[in-house]
Parts: sequence; C-alpha cells; structure tokens
Amino acid sequence: MIRLRDGIHIETDQTIVADARSAVGDVNVVSHAHADHTFRTTPETVLCSAETAALVRARTGAEFEYTDTVPGIELLPAGHVVGSRATLVEGEDDRRYLYTGDFSTRDRLYLDGFEPVSADVLVMETTYGDPQYRFPPQKELEREICDWLADHDEPLFLFGYSLGRAGELQHLARRATNRPIVVSDAIGKVNEAIEATTNISFDAGSFEANELSGDEIVVLPSNRSRTDWVRDLVERVGGSMVGFSGWAVTSSYRYRGGYDATFPLSDHCDFDELVSTVTAVDPEIVYTQHGFADEFAGHLQKLGYDARPLMRHQRSLLDFGSE
Repeated sequence: MIRLRDGIHIETDQTIVADARSAVGDVNVVSHAHADHTFRTTPETVLCSAETAALVRARTGAEFEYTDTVPGIELLPAGHVVGSRATLVEGEDDRRYLYTGDFSTRDRLYLDGFEPVSADVLVMETTYGDPQYRFPPQKELEREICDWLADHDEPLFLFGYSLGRAGELQHLARRATNRPIVVSDAIGKVNEAIEATTNISFDAGSFEANELSGDEIVVLPSNRSRTDWVRDLVERVGGSMVGFSGWAVTSSYRYRGGYDATFPLSDHCDFDELVSTVTAVDPEIVYTQHGFADEFAGHLQKLGYDARPLMRHQRSLLDFGSE
C-alpha cells in the first residue's frame, strides 16, 4: 500500500517511510540530501548512501547513523545529485515497489543516469511531466554552455542549487576556461563533503565579494540571484548573470529571474525521459508526485496505465520537488 502522509509510506510487512520530515517508519529512507527530502527529527538510523549522509551532516550539522543495506530493500543510483538513490522494496505480497525520489536518466559530467528496473508499483516524481519540457541532448547542451562561457570575458555569475547544478557548473566552467572559479560558503561545504566521499574534485576558491579582481567566474546558489547585494555587485563589476534550470525551457524563466542568459540544465528527467522510465519499469500502477503530477498521470492513463496523482493530497513534500 502506498500512502502520502509526511513523506511517502510504503506499507508491506513493515512501514518504509521515504523523504519525510519526521521519522515514523520501521525503515526511514532519505533519497538525497536536498533540504525538502531530509528529516527535521532525525531517526537513530537512516537508510541512505554514504555520500548523502556526509552531505546532510555538512549542510545541517545533524548527527545520525546510516546504513545502505536493509534486507528486502535495495538502493539504486538515481542520477539526480551525488549520493541520490531510488528505493526498490521486495514486498511480502511478492510485489516490487519502486520509489524513484528525484531522478534523472541522463549521464551528466560525473553522474551516471538512473537505470530503470522492473517493478509492480512505481512511485515517481514528475517535476517536468508536461510535454513542453523537453531538454536538448546533454552533450549538445554542455557544448553550448562551454562555448558561451568561453566567449564572455566579463565577470560571470552562475546560479545553480548548492547541491547539484553548482558542482556541474564548476566542472563546465573549468572545461571552458582557465579563469579563477569562486563559490559561496554553502557550495564550498557541499564540495568538501563530495570530495571526502567520492573521487570527484572541484577547483574552486572562496567567494569574497570585496576581493573580486574582475576575472572570476562566481558560482552562487540559485536563491541568491534576486538579492539586492548580488545585483548591486554584478552591476558594479559589469558582470553577467546566468541561470541554469529545466524551467529555462520557457523564456519566462529568464525574465522572472532577471538573467542575462539562461540554459535548461537540469538534474531531473524531461517529459520524454519520464515516459521512457514508465515504459521500462512496466508497472501495474503508477503514483505521480511533484510538478505536473495530475497532467502526467492523465497522459499515462491515455497510454493504458493505471496512474494516480499524489500531489493533490500533498502535505509536506514541497511543490516542484527539489533543489
């Protein structure tokens, strides 16, 4: 049985609770270290990857034990951010339950995409579950971003989530140019946690607004793009602001954010990749959540699937999912 309460509840012979604010399950899962998927009240033991445990500690200071192994439950690389995992549950009813969490099937820089597995019940995020959200081929997009960065010699301010796109932007910036790369403290903490638990490295210094020489590429969290001090700084140094998000498929994203340029770089599946995932999993029933949950469930119903949106009952998972 699937319930959307505080987090996703998968009830078989035990209650498995994923991405909740409070830990009330026999097994408590954290799919990845974005704030809207982690516990406010931390259980004694969390089922998650080592990378996610390190990232949660670095970002929140929370102390907890973790395990990545529980009988009857398998964690699968989800391809969303470093450490992200989907959860595959072997139920007592001989049914397989797959909870994707946030996921991406595309290989991106240092991340391998999610590889779907067969399951009877699929609970999936549908952030971009509308046909207008189709992303360019990943390699083509990366080349376009690198070319743009190489062609602009003014101070560049790149905006992406601290965990996820910020790391990818650092790697793309280094691929495109030898200019100094500096990052905010929040991104620096994420870099350190990733470097400590993986073979991924970042070539970035600390961002000091009063010490910019004018040659830097500055990577900042997305939520800083609208702050007055950032906009004043960009204007003072004659810089350009660049936004990166799947929402950049539409021109309104650029104007809402006040960006000079935008690119549809995303850590989620686009519409076609979501459909392909359902086809590959071939479930008896699909539960959709986040973003276009109603619309995507309706599309799947037209394809002959038993699909049901969970978003209308949503209580604690944030709209549009993740960072």
